[in-house]
Amino acid sequence: MVAFGKLLVACANHSVGQSDTLTRLNHIETFTADRLDHLAQMELLRSWHEDLAKPRYADPKRLLRYGFKVYSQSDEDGIIQEIFRRIGVTNRLFVEFGVETGIECNSVKLLIDGWRGLWLDGQQPCIDQIRTQFNSFIENRNLTASQAFITAENINSLIADGGVTGEIDFLSIDIDRNDYWVWSAINVIQPRVVVIEYNATLRPPLSLVVPYDPNRTWDGSSYFGASLEALVRLGCSKGYRLVGCNISGTNAFFVRHDLAGNLFLDPPTAEEHYEPPRYYFILLKAGHRPQPGPYVTV
Repeated sequence: MVAFGKLLVACANHSVGQSDTLTRLNHIETFTADRLDHLAQMELLRSWHEDLAKPRYADPKRLLRYGFKVYSQSDEDGIIQEIFRRIGVTNRLFVEFGVETGIECNSVKLLIDGWRGLWLDGQQPCIDQIRTQFNSFIENRNLTASQAFITAENINSLIADGGVTGEIDFLSIDIDRNDYWVWSAINVIQPRVVVIEYNATLRPPLSLVVPYDPNRTWDGSSYFGASLEALVRLGCSKGYRLVGCNISGTNAFFVRHDLAGNLFLDPPTAEEHYEPPRYYFILLKAGHRPQPGPYVTV
């Protein structure tokens, strides 16, 4: 504020040239925007901590308390890490579709950790950026990235053509509309863990899903996807149990029944694990701008 006051005085006395004035004003505008962003981040973090301090989240079996963000949109990275800490890993293979540029998705931390897998997205510019940004991972064959508009009819061939079949450790589904129908159709892989987006505006006990239309995409409204209860029923029919949801009310986490045992919070119902839409937590940053890349283990 002192600097801002001095600038105003200088402008009033015409002692500062026009270009210098504009430069200083731009600096002040940037400084103010940064301060406001920092304050917003602090408020989001405070709200996050207040939510986690509630009695509902005290049980150590509840996954949400382990959430944190590295590259994921919200706290999915920490929840995924905790799930595999409990059930272990096998081949460290993943499939994720709807990754956009891959900078902020559910499997990029796994890729950095040495996993291998397949990314699919419907936008060619996103795939082009992935092939540039993640070139080293593609060259060493840890990552395959393909462009395709995903439907229930083509998903199995897309995954198989990407070189992945059979049991894998991790599947993540986020295509914003037909997620339910595409998961229902998948049979070429048998993931041990599934993460899928749910529509948190459709609270339990509603069991609802948008009608399947392979040509439709998300229109930016609350009309998309499936309710958590609908996904719980689908998961059960495919041999999976719900083990948690994330803080933003965006993603649901499923583990194969034969692996879950008593490792996760009971009962495995939508009513028990549902989290409301707190989409503002997606704006919370983990620090600097995310920039995934290869690291050297020392």
